[in-house]
Amino acid sequence: MIDFYNGKRVFVTGHTGFKGAWLCRLLERVGAKVTGYALEPPTKPSLFEQIGVESGLRRHVIDDVGDFDKLREAMGEAAPQIVLHLAAQPIVRASYRAPRKTYETNVMGTVNVLESVRDIGTVRSFVNVTTDKVYENKEWLWGYREDENLCGGDPYSNSKSCSELVTHSYRKSFFRGADDECLTAISTARSGNVIGGGDYAEDRIIPDCVRAASASKEIVIRNPHSTRPYQHVLECLYGYLLLAKTQYEDPDIEGAYNFGPNDESCVTNWELAALFCKAYGGGVSWRAADAEYGVNMHEANFLKLDSSKSKTILNWKPCWDINTAVEKVVEFAKAGGDKDRSDCADRQIDEYLEAK
Repeated sequence: MIDFYNGKRVFVTGHTGFKGAWLCRLLERVGAKVTGYALEPPTKPSLFEQIGVESGLRRHVIDDVGDFDKLREAMGEAAPQIVLHLAAQPIVRASYRAPRKTYETNVMGTVNVLESVRDIGTVRSFVNVTTDKVYENKEWLWGYREDENLCGGDPYSNSKSCSELVTHSYRKSFFRGADDECLTAISTARSGNVIGGGDYAEDRIIPDCVRAASASKEIVIRNPHSTRPYQHVLECLYGYLLLAKTQYEDPDIEGAYNFGPNDESCVTNWELAALFCKAYGGGVSWRAADAEYGVNMHEANFLKLDSSKSKTILNWKPCWDINTAVEKVVEFAKAGGDKDRSDCADRQIDEYLEAK
């Protein structure tokens, strides 16, 4: 991975977000030349600012993927070989409050990125990062495979299903040359619920746990019996980079790929909260919320991914189980100032790469 990415020009959308910041730091550690394109960090505080991601970038562009002209200009100047598209409105509950903006960002934003890739002609590998929620959820006990129906229910999940369809159409329509030669390898990556240090988003269980514990308050959990495929953020990010690398070298493997944890890391929200309380210590505790938040804001009760394709074709596999992932979250949460947080992030990345 280090040999491949060292010196590669990589364009990352959504680089100021939680996953984007971790991804850029990971790319920096493996020697890539990264251009980031995104809005200002979505939270205060933000991981992007706390660990000084901007200092490791080749170029840092603050703008909206909804602005095609500016996006096209920025990508043209970067002339990337690899594009990783993470920019999105990623919160389910926020999508109920602002469905139009969610669709504009998640669907038309994807169109704009693919149009830019199509125009500049330097990109060999493109990965659109979506979500495990793109699938039509039937509350199955087994994991969803890449060929299952795409039909997310809530506006966020549905917009990501639409983003998958847009990507599929562009791959079939515009990125094949004479004799069906692949001009740019195009794939989508679907991952489960990620956790990690520096996530300050609203309505996410681990950020809520960290905020409550640091303020010596009781943790309040909604949907405590819902089961999710939780994994550390580095697990799926490594998968995205591995996918981008593999299809760069062999375009025939392009397509959709799941990156989910092993079965033992698919836990209920209350089990995750209990693991956090145990790792954090200090008598921190949790309870279920008294009532559901809002009306008609449906979220799946059970969702799991089958990652056999990624394991077989990419030789990807999870490295840290749910206990280790939670311990890494707590380690970062208890770090002192920004210097300690930055060192902690680098140390965790190095530990993860060494374990791989």
